[in-house]
Amino acid sequence: MQAIVNYGRFISRALISGIYGEIQNRDFSLSLFGFSPFLASRINANNRSIAETAKVELKLVIAQSGFSKNVYPPSRQPQLTRPGLYGDDAWFLAEWNNLDFLGVADGVGGWRSYGVDPSKFSRSLMSTCERLIREGKITVGPNAPKEVLSRAYEEMQKSKVHIIGSSTACIVAFHREKNTLYTANLGDSGFAIIRNNRFVHRSREQQHYFNSPFQLTIDSSGAVENGQIFGDSPELAESGAFDLEEGDLVLVASDGLWDNLTEKMILNELARLKDRSESSIQRAAHLLASRAIQLGFDPDYMSPFAIAAKRVVGEEVRGGKPDDVTVLLASVASSCNTT
Repeated sequence: MQAIVNYGRFISRALISGIYGEIQNRDFSLSLFGFSPFLASRINANNRSIAETAKVELKLVIAQSGFSKNVYPPSRQPQLTRPGLYGDDAWFLAEWNNLDFLGVADGVGGWRSYGVDPSKFSRSLMSTCERLIREGKITVGPNAPKEVLSRAYEEMQKSKVHIIGSSTACIVAFHREKNTLYTANLGDSGFAIIRNNRFVHRSREQQHYFNSPFQLTIDSSGAVENGQIFGDSPELAESGAFDLEEGDLVLVASDGLWDNLTEKMILNELARLKDRSESSIQRAAHLLASRAIQLGFDPDYMSPFAIAAKRVVGEEVRGGKPDDVTVLLASVASSCNTT
């Protein structure tokens, strides 16, 4: 027994100093210590288990930026019309347990013809999501983003004071211990995972037809019944789970970004990152939002929106798509890195 204790101490010192990796690589035999093959295999299995559980825990370094289409040309600073709001776009950041949440909702502008402010619905949806998360009224797991979206929408529906309107929604949650991103996306806002300056995943737009995205709706005007406004269930949100690595970038944005910047443009902007400090991530988020809002008002620019209009409905359209822009950008970093 004393021999086992002494060997355990030796292995502990070796792990701390990094020597154990060398011992493994050189097939250093435990038989040198007088252990039987059975006991040696048990000790090796235990040490492999220790190595596996010693996986580096990651964290997100998060920045946000955005602009309202109603304030153009944009200033050099993000234009929050109200906290968590860029025009009709709403967003939130929240942390609970081992999960970091990022969310974006785009209020549907068609409600203005009914005398309704579209920003009220998107803002209420995101603020309700944020509150439910901070109160811990969710479960930790792959369905967390869809669950919080469904509960927030249900709470809004049951509220005595209905907030009329519609919005798309995209919510992601990063599990810091499992290094996994859980996602839920409804409509044409969306998210992307970027690794080594390429898109490794991008969410799919959900549309009833061109420029008519899936949306959560609360209506008392008859617009949904008349087919003038769509109303979809949060259960239709596409969900997923993706393993992340240190150095990955997670981009969550409203369609004001995706309709005006190609993937190549986004990658070119992100390639200019000098490091992954908070200030650099903030600068990159702002550059993406600024570029998107500027091109949205360029009448000669062949935007992704214009190209899609020609491809899907055969319309000869030029120019960007003037729209609110919200960008949430997160860099995946080691939790040991405090810079």
